[in-house]
Amino acid sequence: MLRIVLLTLISAPLLIDGRTTLMTIAAPQQLSAEAIARRVQDRNTGRDAQTTMRMKLFDRQGRSRERALTMVSLRGRENPGAAPNAPDGDRLLLRFTYPSDIRGTGFLVWEHPSSDDERFLYLPSLGRVRRIAGAETQESFVGSDFTYEDIGGREFDEYTYSIVDENASWTPPSGGSARPAWRLESRRKDAAAQFPRVVSTVLKDSFVVVGADIYNRRNEKQKVYTVRRLEQVEAIWTAMDAEMTNALEKSKTELTIERADYNVGLKEADFSRRELERGAR
Repeated sequence: MLRIVLLTLISAPLLIDGRTTLMTIAAPQQLSAEAIARRVQDRNTGRDAQTTMRMKLFDRQGRSRERALTMVSLRGRENPGAAPNAPDGDRLLLRFTYPSDIRGTGFLVWEHPSSDDERFLYLPSLGRVRRIAGAETQESFVGSDFTYEDIGGREFDEYTYSIVDENASWTPPSGGSARPAWRLESRRKDAAAQFPRVVSTVLKDSFVVVGADIYNRRNEKQKVYTVRRLEQVEAIWTAMDAEMTNALEKSKTELTIERADYNVGLKEADFSRRELERGAR
């Protein structure tokens, strides 16, 4: 699954079908584009994770709104390092806790390796769970610059991959030495998708995605994802601060992790539809 933002935030990021975590071994330099994408996807992120974060949304006038949210995730048994009793695919449950107009809103994802993923949105104002259809996955997630697909993941086999630049580099915005990277293009097989092409920056020493340019159907670079601060938490590289900008909408969404914990003992039962609704009570 391609996990663009929130899960990639937990272990440093994005946009090539990746679950996020940083390997400590050096990356082989002669790899195909698909092999690089696979290595991003297969990185170990622990058995589960629990995160609290802040989301700040800026509109075209520069006005801002702040939200608080929590997220828990569980790796499916097809992934390295998953628990023996893990579900068939990854699980994710995100819930907003602030402010009052969005508190209790939740988003639940059940990934399935051999069938379509399931996504559910709980809106306290309606008092019910709504299934997110496949046609809605590239729509805005609760008014942010991220989409449901950015958060909930996308299928690896729905994309083709190519190396744009074998000798790219990435310098942390906060300062430090440049690190060797690939520029990897992920192109959607369905050209009618709203965002059919992504060009990501992948660190060669870790298979961590630290940035991505996201193109719309007119091949305009509409959105840019940037990791601004990358740190190790419990030996897992974590994007503590990242942003998504939208050039056409002239908006921006920032995500800052306040706390991240790994291997906390979550179970499949923690990701039920009942749990999705429970947080609003």
